[in-house]
This record gives sequence, structure tokens and C-alpha cells, in this order.
Amino acid sequence: MKLRKVKSPSPCLITQAMDIIGKKWVLLIMYQLLSGPKRFTELEAEMAISGRLLSERLKEMETEGIVTRHMYPEIPPRVEYELTPKGRAIEPVINQIYSWSSDWLKEQQQSN
Repeated sequence: MKLRKVKSPSPCLITQAMDIIGKKWVLLIMYQLLSGPKRFTELEAEMAISGRLLSERLKEMETEGIVTRHMYPEIPPRVEYELTPKGRAIEPVINQIYSWSSDWLKEQQQSN
């Protein structure tokens, strides 16, 4: 008897979203970019993230269509990162996470 391969179901949309935004630093990078375009060094300084990891995350986010990279032909070269409409769409989610954190994590800290 020959066995057929059964296709496994594709992951749910929540799983797919978490594969993208659930990586360390991604949401924080997006939060920083909500205020507008920023240079690599600005992001690095504001977040205390290593340059290597920031570069890796920005490349992944660019591949996913979450950020765009603008390179200006200046000396020294200037590169800015900006959220795309797809990236900006996360703003209500980030606001809700902030609200939840304010309500529940403050309460938790006060009870400890």
C-alpha cells in the first residue's frame, strides 16, 4: 500500500504575523519609526541595540515590506528608514499594547 503525503495546514494568520513582528526588537523599531523617518544611527542610539542586530532586523523588515530604505547621494552617505503603509498599519496594535501595559504592568509593579 502506497502512502500519500498529506499537506500540513498552513499556519494561521496570527502565527504568520508573529513570525514577522514577534522577533526581538521588531515592534520597538516600528514604534520608533511611527514618529517619522530615522537614520540608522538614531535608531541605534535610541534603542541601545547592536548595529549588527539592527541591520539584520531592518533588512528583514524591508523584505517583508514593512520599512523602506532611502539612500541619499550625499557625502557621507545618508540612509533613512521609514514605515510603509503596511508598517504604519501596526500603530493601533502598538497603542493597544502600550495601553494594556500601562493598565496591567503598573498594577503588577505596585503590588510587588
